[in-house]
Amino acid sequence: MMAAMETSSLTLDLPIEGMTCAACAARIEKSLNKLSGVSANVNFASESALVTLAPGTTTAADVIATVRKTGYAVPERIAELTIYGMTCAACAARIEKVLNKIEGVHAEVNFAAETARVSYLPGMTTVEQLSAVIRKAGYDASERLEASAEEEKARRETAYRGELRLLWIAAALSLPLVLQMFAAWGGASHEWLPRWVQLALATPVQFWIGWRFYVGGYKALRGGGANMDVLIALGTSMAYGMSAIVTLFGIADQHVYFEASAVIITLVLMGKILEARAKLGTSAAIEALIRLQPKTARVERDGAIVEVPVDSMQVGDIFVVRPGESIPVDGLVASGESGVDESMLTGESLPVGKLSGDKVFAGTLNQQGLLRCAAEGVGAATMLAGIIRLVRQAQGSKAPIQRLADRVAGVFVPIVVTISVATFALWWGIGGELAPALVNAVAVLVIACPCALGLATPTAIMVGTGRGAQVGVLVKNAVALERAEKISTLLLDKTGTLTEGKPVVTDVVAAAGFTEHDLIAAAASLESGSAHPLAHAVLEHAKQLGVPLTALREFRSVTGKGVQAVFDMPALGGEQTLFLGAPGFLAESGLAVDDAAIAPLVAQGKTVIAVGGAGRVLGYLAIADKLRASSPEAVAKLRAMGIDVVMLTGDNAATAEAIAHAAGVEHFRAQVLPGEKAAAVAEFKTAGRVVGMVGDGVNDAPALAAADVSFAIGAGSDVAIETADIALMRSDLLSVVDAISLSRATLSKIRQNLFFAFIYNVLGIPLAAAGMLNPVIAGAAMALSSVSVVSNSLLLRRWRRR
Repeated sequence: MMAAMETSSLTLDLPIEGMTCAACAARIEKSLNKLSGVSANVNFASESALVTLAPGTTTAADVIATVRKTGYAVPERIAELTIYGMTCAACAARIEKVLNKIEGVHAEVNFAAETARVSYLPGMTTVEQLSAVIRKAGYDASERLEASAEEEKARRETAYRGELRLLWIAAALSLPLVLQMFAAWGGASHEWLPRWVQLALATPVQFWIGWRFYVGGYKALRGGGANMDVLIALGTSMAYGMSAIVTLFGIADQHVYFEASAVIITLVLMGKILEARAKLGTSAAIEALIRLQPKTARVERDGAIVEVPVDSMQVGDIFVVRPGESIPVDGLVASGESGVDESMLTGESLPVGKLSGDKVFAGTLNQQGLLRCAAEGVGAATMLAGIIRLVRQAQGSKAPIQRLADRVAGVFVPIVVTISVATFALWWGIGGELAPALVNAVAVLVIACPCALGLATPTAIMVGTGRGAQVGVLVKNAVALERAEKISTLLLDKTGTLTEGKPVVTDVVAAAGFTEHDLIAAAASLESGSAHPLAHAVLEHAKQLGVPLTALREFRSVTGKGVQAVFDMPALGGEQTLFLGAPGFLAESGLAVDDAAIAPLVAQGKTVIAVGGAGRVLGYLAIADKLRASSPEAVAKLRAMGIDVVMLTGDNAATAEAIAHAAGVEHFRAQVLPGEKAAAVAEFKTAGRVVGMVGDGVNDAPALAAADVSFAIGAGSDVAIETADIALMRSDLLSVVDAISLSRATLSKIRQNLFFAFIYNVLGIPLAAAGMLNPVIAGAAMALSSVSVVSNSLLLRRWRRR
């Protein structure tokens, strides 16, 4: 009884995020055990829950919903699977369908890359179970790991060479049949090639070279679907079978079509080989990135320099990079001076100077000096590895524009078979002759091509995202790439986006009765508790002048306005509560601000902060953040692309207007608090605009998340880059121009591909049904259709930055 219960019950091992103490675990356990038929044990140490479900009671989805309702998270996991055996878009659609039937699973299958990206809830399923489902559908799968990338490439190259050998054999066997066909077209009165010879030539092509189509078709039908293999196997078997019967039974007055079956198989095989070769080009960019990292590094070990494999390096290792060598891992320069070519990561051709304390990145090229560095990021933790992951993630994702093609691919083969049967019946019924009915039915089967539909979008996405990575534009998913083309309004954060993000103190205006030293000492002490970029400028200025800081207490930050704290200031007679921030913040605190002293500074586009306390204002500091040299050009190009550019800033209206005018921005919003940026995004979206947001800081994260498409500019924080849809490696607004331009070029290619794929089938199938296409010509057209789509996508590699 117990065994029966155990075999029928379901056990889930769920990871749980958000627990901070044992009380959290107890709360989750209590909530879960209230569910019918549930026995739960939550482990705070391992951050997991072991849940047993009695049959016919609570579902796994109910358990996860309860955990989330209690206030915690069950994180999804992502698995990358390599799929073997797909021959057309119908295969990809079939695999995607069976995977998405699994509870808690969302899968996207990329026919062009032969991969599946699957998000699933651990505990509800495993990678092994996902692979088993794919195998049951008639295909094979294995988890795609970084270490297996080289093996996968080697496997594909070996398979390619094997296919090429088979193609030459098929071509040699088919050539005499082609000559026979041309002789018949030329008006020859008799067959110069005996029929038994034609049978001997066509049979190995049909059942050896073409056996793959029977196997693929059987697996697809067994799995409940149909694919291109079914069409090819049906069409060629009809032509071969009729011809074999005519030959074996000696029916001399009936024509044979051995050339059709053999040549179709040969042409389809040729098309697949050309397609495979072209598809290799779609991943050329990512392979180039992988090749950037050297295999070995020169590391200091026991006082000597030794050459070790990069895979064995650890954080803290001291490594040496000579002129002309690639940097093996991410690190900090410990000593030395050089220029480093970072174009492979940022697309920027000019070398970047490196001094002690500067960061260096794996895969970049050291030019003229010797660098001694300490390893900071190794293995999968390097920026290069992160870029490769992002590109692969984007290449495996699916754009919304592909949905129509997916729907068509899902029903394509049954529709084509129906048309072929109808063609056969009509021609035989009307004409009364078997031969033309059979020929036209075969032509319908072999000209139909779901492959071109399946390749139209993913090949362009793969080339586009790979090309973007080469110029420092990292697109995280195909949805963002598609949306970027439609952006009508682009919101820009001022600091770090339009400007360099390196503010400096330019003016110190002390009020009567105070010295500049008093003012700087007070300002720097107050800013010592703040992480704002302007605080860094004040502290740096105090450091340059050698002004000491005073200890604070009761420090408080008022977001978007300023700070206040209590500290001892002799100039004010001892301990006082001092305020620092925008002049308006001090006015709100009851201090009288001298607008006449501020006005000339604001007119120059400078940000003014005031310091005061004990009922008096100590003075004002003017801080300027230099406009990026490329910002006016970038804004002009964005406007030329039909995009409305709007600047958001926390500065007052006068300062904002001066910066906007210098950058060429027509519309701006001043005194926008960090929390109000997301509201501004929502406002433009409500007005029907497709909104892009460009930012670089933590304060921008909510606005980035709210935008239709978000861009994190190169100097941005980890939070901004994590939140953004498109990460820009260069600290340059022109990168946004590049990203939108690349999006438009990619979507243009996708539309061209989809138009060709649809128009090819829309015109080709009726022509074949009308008897206007010989099956051999139809087979050649089908073989070349997918090759042309992939080749058109490869033209994206010619895209250049504007």
